[in-house]
Amino acid sequence: MLNFSDPHIGFATLADIVAIKDLLNRAYRGESSKQGWTTEADLIAGDTRTDDKNVQEVMQQTDSVFLLYKNDDHFITGCVNLQKHGPKIYLGMFSVLPKSQGSGIGKQLLLAAEEYAHEINSLAIYMSVITLRTELINWYMRRGYADTGERKPFIEDGLTGKHLQPLEFMILEKSL
Repeated sequence: MLNFSDPHIGFATLADIVAIKDLLNRAYRGESSKQGWTTEADLIAGDTRTDDKNVQEVMQQTDSVFLLYKNDDHFITGCVNLQKHGPKIYLGMFSVLPKSQGSGIGKQLLLAAEEYAHEINSLAIYMSVITLRTELINWYMRRGYADTGERKPFIEDGLTGKHLQPLEFMILEKSL
């Protein structure tokens, strides 16, 4: 089993599903998300980014893991999902509790994702980010991720909220 460089980081289990769902919803949707800088509340209406069923489905996919950041009180304050797709890792559902953003948790989770990718011999990590999220895109670019030029439509799915304007994803990637 991989030992991460930060002792606050470890792998999630099925017992963490509700906490992961709550964290993702608080970080991305509704008024509480506006306490942090990664909110999508001005782009997507509603309070739901995901639900228990969706988190469980993602967690139980083949070659899919969640990494968690737990503070000293063992409270989950950050998470990221990593899915092996051939020689690359897809990084998604990356979030930090809004009131904890800016404290280095996101950097530590991203480093742990890269440690995990190295451990399983992945060549790169890639992700999709809403193109309008320039501050977030710039944050990733400062950490070595680059725009691949690929764009994908962000289609409403009936779960993640009503789009307040047309949205699309850009694909960022970092070679390892």
